Amino acid sequence: MNLSIRNQLPGTVTVVLPGGVMAVVKVKLAGGQDITAAITAEAVDELDLAPGAAVYVLIKSTEVALASAEMPGVSIRNQLPGTVDRVIPDGAVASVRVTIVGAVLTSVITRSALDDLGLVPGASVVALVKSTEISLAAA
Repeated sequence: MNLSIRNQLPGTVTVVLPGGVMAVVKVKLAGGQDITAAITAEAVDELDLAPGAAVYVLIKSTEVALASAEMPGVSIRNQLPGTVDRVIPDGAVASVRVTIVGAVLTSVITRSALDDLGLVPGASVVALVKSTEISLAAA
């Protein structure tokens, strides 16, 4: 299956915390980072997710926020430090490619956010993704 989702990161399931409707699944990325995904319990069953299962973490580029530093005290579980690799301004928005350990993430942010954060190639950033905005696919 080909997908339009730019961010497709390989990883391994480490924990599945089941719930009645939703489950929390923790994944270790190839670069060693931990990712938390909140997905339906039905999806956990359909994908046969259990510790050790190989998965792809899927994140739409519009769901990746960027910050100039880690953000303690917020509910966003996934905070991945990295370095801006490329910036492509496009009218009111910009595409920002961020290199993290073992992977690359693409984020689409507003042009004003790009300017306010002063994002240029080589800048340090933290990619922020809510766990509810992550999808998983069986590898």
